[in-house]
Amino acid sequence: MGGREVTDWQGKRVTVAGLGVSGIPAAKVLHGLGAAVTVVNDGDDERARAQAADLEALGITVRLGDGATLPEGTELVVTAPGWKPDKPLFDAARAAGLEIWGDVELAWRLRGPDAAPWLAVTGTNGKTTTVQMLASILTAAGLRTAAVGNIGVSLLDVVLGDEPYDVLAVELSSYQLHWAPSLRAHSAAVLNLAPDHLDWHGSMEAYAADKGRVYEGNRVACVYNVADKATEDLVREADVEEGCRAVGFTLGTPGPSQLGVVDGILVDRAFVENRQKNAQELAEVGDVNPPAPHNVANALAAAALARAYGVPAKAVRDGLRAFTPDAHRIAHVADVDGVAYIDDSKATNTHAAQASLAAYESIVWIAGGLAKGATFDELVAGAAGRLRGVVLIGADRALIREALARHAPEVPVVDLDRTDTGAMPAAVREARTLARAGDTVLLAPACASMDMFVNYNKRGDAFAEAVRELSSADG
Repeated sequence: MGGREVTDWQGKRVTVAGLGVSGIPAAKVLHGLGAAVTVVNDGDDERARAQAADLEALGITVRLGDGATLPEGTELVVTAPGWKPDKPLFDAARAAGLEIWGDVELAWRLRGPDAAPWLAVTGTNGKTTTVQMLASILTAAGLRTAAVGNIGVSLLDVVLGDEPYDVLAVELSSYQLHWAPSLRAHSAAVLNLAPDHLDWHGSMEAYAADKGRVYEGNRVACVYNVADKATEDLVREADVEEGCRAVGFTLGTPGPSQLGVVDGILVDRAFVENRQKNAQELAEVGDVNPPAPHNVANALAAAALARAYGVPAKAVRDGLRAFTPDAHRIAHVADVDGVAYIDDSKATNTHAAQASLAAYESIVWIAGGLAKGATFDELVAGAAGRLRGVVLIGADRALIREALARHAPEVPVVDLDRTDTGAMPAAVREARTLARAGDTVLLAPACASMDMFVNYNKRGDAFAEAVRELSSADG
């Protein structure tokens, strides 16, 4: 990974916007390359002061409580991805003709001459699972790889580290893509598009455009979701390298240049000779864990990117079999009295909850939390026929209750009127009284967790613990 030109950075005056998981590493890397780094941060609390002290000990300048003013003499701005584009700091940078990079852009620029190509994944939901599946498939093919990016492993650490990789599986958020203008992936996928983070992007159009940046300059394949026309539209608008192909994935029978499902088999009609007539079997639906429809779609997207990189069919099957999903993603907790209890606390928005609800036939649904501006009519109308009952918790549960009254008035609803962490055991007990043998009690809140829990992991843990208490009481 060697051969980076560091002399360009000597004395270059760089402003880093934001102390945090991306800002601090960026500041340290730039300082190590010889840049004169100033970090600006809106907050000035105890944690920020401790972080600032660590950076100042290295010789990095830090300005707390003033993230709006551009330091004099700045030649480049590197921002944490979450900083909104309309902040005054960026207005000043643009007015001065300066470039604004995110941490992904910085990592892309700092890659060595023999750097591993990137297989990139974005979308409203399913990014992390798809990237992890992709890394598992690449590993099964004997390739040195890592799942990196928005997934928690810093791209800066990877591109500057000593570990030589063959190829990287890279998760990218819309924020990161917004601030990564020169990124050019080997191949990329947009899994789906649904309204999310619109307060940050300003509009659905701007959000979609930032997602679509992942296709810019792709060399081999732009992977899109046949069931989500907006993703195909982004491919059409992308400026790609000569010979790059649009490759669709579908839960139905695939056409030429698509991956899909035939009689429970995942098949490839994109990366085969004579794709008009031929198809390659990749894996069985049962090799996907769990085999819920939206997760099979994730597997097809991962397979498409791996196949674009030249991975053999056997590695797709072996990689999917070896993959273990993260906790709180459609995780089967226990069966009690013939009822399955499923933890999908990760379903923090309506789009994710819709996919989760579609995976089961007869559901007692535990939902509610912080809605983040979402509406629930479409979600409830689509799931109404599958609902045995609903238990509502959390600050914005009334929004879901009202949608249920409009679209599923016959479904019994228990409104717990609670936002304390102890509400979860009560919700599980109420769900048990509504459920019958063969049903699924599904925690898929369609809301964020912070009204009641530190994060969705803690919410899922509380659900699982409450289910285990049911099991032990029965025992």
